[in-house]
Amino acid sequence: MRIALDAMGGDSAPETCLEGAALAIREFSQDDCLVLVGQQEIIKEHLAQHEFPEAMIEVVHADEVIGMHEHPTKAFSQKKKSSISIGFHLLKEEKIDAFCSAGNTGAMSVGAMFSVKPCEGVIRPALVGFAPREDGSFGVLIDVGANADVKPEILVQFGEIGSLYAQYVFGINQPKVGLLNLGEEEQKGTVVTQAAYQLFKEKNQIHFIGNIEGRDIFRDKADVMVCNGYVGNVVLKMAESIYDLLKRRNYHDPFFDNLNYEAIGGSPILGINGNVVIGHGSSSALAIKNMIMQAFNMAKSDIHHKIRTAFQDQLSDKK
Repeated sequence: MRIALDAMGGDSAPETCLEGAALAIREFSQDDCLVLVGQQEIIKEHLAQHEFPEAMIEVVHADEVIGMHEHPTKAFSQKKKSSISIGFHLLKEEKIDAFCSAGNTGAMSVGAMFSVKPCEGVIRPALVGFAPREDGSFGVLIDVGANADVKPEILVQFGEIGSLYAQYVFGINQPKVGLLNLGEEEQKGTVVTQAAYQLFKEKNQIHFIGNIEGRDIFRDKADVMVCNGYVGNVVLKMAESIYDLLKRRNYHDPFFDNLNYEAIGGSPILGINGNVVIGHGSSSALAIKNMIMQAFNMAKSDIHHKIRTAFQDQLSDKK
């Protein structure tokens, strides 16, 4: 596998990025390669401070950096030699198997949409979050911020995409898909969720279990929890705040520790022609390491091709 990291992305780049890279590469095999994208001289200067196997590291130079507060679309289009732009170019040309960054979230989203682009048949790519369970596993929460307002058919696609991820990345056979709602009854919810429920019932490709409620998010009732990005982002940020609150009170528990963003590392963008993971701007070395490994596992499962093939088959069936 060839996994690329934006070495200039994040509040503490490149130091923290390379510290995380040093942790991640310990889990690579000798045939794998970590591609560091960014300003070559600065990267090599910091590489000297860590023990990296030279055969497993490649540095791709990028003159420019997209700042955390720059306008995403403008910066991505104007800074063609930025680490994010070059990372997406490598992904589009299939010179790497996955690309991850803790840099400008908007620029990463723009790159996903306009560089590698959505898979044919996917209306809107989705950003994925993960809900911990008591047994140490995770459920898939989709969408968590990319699409604040969606139509019923988009929610159904989120269910399909999330189900494929749960199956091929988490290894769950016939993932249970639930629609996050304000009640379990079929007639509950908004006009959009009520219409989505009816569409879900017609989808034989997924195992739809009906509506689920907020209290079900951390249970194993559903493996994939579908909602719009507005709701998903609120849930995600609330979960993170619970971890922060418990940490300030010096309370530690394996379940609650998995609410920490560092345990996940980042959020994949699914439904595009490539494997992409977006990390927190404030990512620690541990978060960077886990973001890299998440990208590695996505590439290993070949999830973006699995999603693309599934939607291509659906389009063929309609013809």
